[in-house]
Amino acid sequence: MGSPARAAVLLINLGTPDSAAVPDVRRFLSEMLSDPYLVDLPKFLWWPILNGVILNIRPGKSAKKYAAIWTPQGSPLKTHMARTAALLSESLKCANRSGPPLTADFAMRYGQPSIPAVLERLKNAGHSSILLFPLYPHYSPATTATALDAAFSWAERTSRPPELRTVESYGEHPGY
Repeated sequence: MGSPARAAVLLINLGTPDSAAVPDVRRFLSEMLSDPYLVDLPKFLWWPILNGVILNIRPGKSAKKYAAIWTPQGSPLKTHMARTAALLSESLKCANRSGPPLTADFAMRYGQPSIPAVLERLKNAGHSSILLFPLYPHYSPATTATALDAAFSWAERTSRPPELRTVESYGEHPGY
């Protein structure tokens, strides 16, 4: 009944700060290094190290490195992800002219656009099925698991979420 089901591929990458400015780098590092999938230490041990030492020293050093690679369009990772998603979306449209609409988008595990924000946007645009595609060829808790956990946590908090499917490991696939 009504319009055909809409499907999407969500490409997921690690992330990037919003800018190369120290406050944005600090916020990005705080989000990333607060993830228990990345740092396997009890919170009572890690929290003082992170907030007392790392987030007071590392953002300035990292901001200089980000500034060295930043482009007029912004973060190279974000720019390339947007282009990759757009090209994949065009390929999906060309390959599936007679079937239901397919599209591609991208999200970052840390930083923007966040996984929950993009999933919400895809849901609101009428996508009933989303293939989560973390761009890490081999499974690891610090990459694939944390990305998929962010997506499924969003789904648990969402009324009538779309169907979520996953690509978890593809490094051994002959096509890769």
